[in-house]
Amino acid sequence: MKFIIGIILLVIGLLIVIKSEWMLNNFGRIGFFDRKLGTEGGSRLGYKLVGMLFIFLGVLCVTGLIGGFMSWLTAPLTKYTMPN
Repeated sequence: MKFIIGIILLVIGLLIVIKSEWMLNNFGRIGFFDRKLGTEGGSRLGYKLVGMLFIFLGVLCVTGLIGGFMSWLTAPLTKYTMPN
């Protein structure tokens, strides 16, 4: 099941990266990305970064490394809640 979810995430990420101009025309600009990443290409770059995040998570799901990565990512938050 993780493999199929990973493939779906990869496809969604690739479509977001490839069709960033289409997404900008249909969904509009994102103010946060325009403020932080520049005035002209900020939203396009933001859409591409979101797509690359989807691709990264998809690769982690396909290879079976998502559990270890999520444990590493949340370790600073969960180390205080676990008993010794």
